[in-house]
This record gives sequence, structure tokens and C-alpha cells, in this order.
Amino acid sequence: MIRIIIADDHELIREGIKKIIRSSKDISIVGEAADIAETIRLVSQHVPDMVVLDLSLPGCEGLSGLTTVLAEFPNLPILVLSMFPEERFAIPVLEKGAVGYLTKTMDAKELLKAIRNIASSGVYISPQVAELLALDSRKAHAAFPHERLTGRELQIASLIGSGRQIKQIAADLAISISTVNTYRNRIFGKMGLRSNAELIRYAVEHHLVVD
Repeated sequence: MIRIIIADDHELIREGIKKIIRSSKDISIVGEAADIAETIRLVSQHVPDMVVLDLSLPGCEGLSGLTTVLAEFPNLPILVLSMFPEERFAIPVLEKGAVGYLTKTMDAKELLKAIRNIASSGVYISPQVAELLALDSRKAHAAFPHERLTGRELQIASLIGSGRQIKQIAADLAISISTVNTYRNRIFGKMGLRSNAELIRYAVEHHLVVD
């Protein structure tokens, strides 16, 4: 029997998870918590096989809830359940020590699969997270800074590097000027650049200029 604790401050979510798990004879819920303090108390009391942990419990910002639980129980398998898409937190969550990441838009079968995979192999990597990990690995080994960019970021970097004005890029791509500026800031951060002039110079040197 796989013994789990559910930690989520929304009763509706907890009830939904319990409803899914009731259909499985190999999984048992031994406790449910609405905050980190209660989670830690229940883990100490029941010593579960894993915790299904909401990333946004009261009083927790970012990954602080996950970090707090793992500081107390470093070997405890934690499956993070989050309202945020995989692109936002999946990789940081796994790097902090969680063994799986699911969004609250997942279907019932995926939750049960994740719990069973963690119980048998110690980890659950969904196809979406596997794709992110592969992309992250490619970026880490990128030979040139522009290889760290997403397809959209590279497109906008090429346009800025070709001397296009932000307003013109926004019109050509049918997006807002603020969106273009957001992409530009991401591009600067990933490539270590500080100005359009530096990006233009880089684009010319690496043949990224478009007509």
C-alpha cells in the first residue's frame, strides 16, 4: 500500500484528489494538511511514502514550502502539485529535491501514474517536463549565447539586431510594444547584453540579420 499525505489549502482540491485516489486499492491517504506546519506534523506522525504538496500554501513564497519540508525530511519523496504551468516551476522544483511536478489541470490517470511511478522508481517525469529538461540541457551546453534563446526570442533578437524599431516589430508580429520589450529584456538577460547596439553588433557578427 502506498501511503500518502495531501498538503493543499483548498478543501475542494483535497476532496478532488481523495475522490481520484478512492478508486485505487493500492493507494491510501493517511493525512491531509492545509499549511506547512500541519504537513510537517503529519509527516512526523505517519511517516508516509510520499507527500503531494501544493506549491502555494499559506505563508509560502516560491519554493519556500518545498524547501522547508525537505529541510525537515530530506529523504521524503514529494510530488509537487501546482497551479502554475511546467515552464514556470518544474525544473527549479526538481532541482530543489522534489521527485515530480504536476499542474492542477492534470487528469486523474496522470496523478495516479505519478504516484505509482514515484513509489516504484522514485521519480515521475511527465512528457512536458522531459521536454523542458532536454531543452534546458541543450541551453546549458550552447556554444553561443543566442542558442539559449527560444524560437520567439531568437526571432525578435534577429529583428532588433537588424535595426528594426520596437514599434515596427510589434506591428509586424501583431503583438504589443510592451510584449516586445519583455522579450528584449529576456534576450538581454540570457545573452549578457545591455543595449540594442550590443545586440545589433552581435547579430551582424553571427549572421542573424534578416532582410
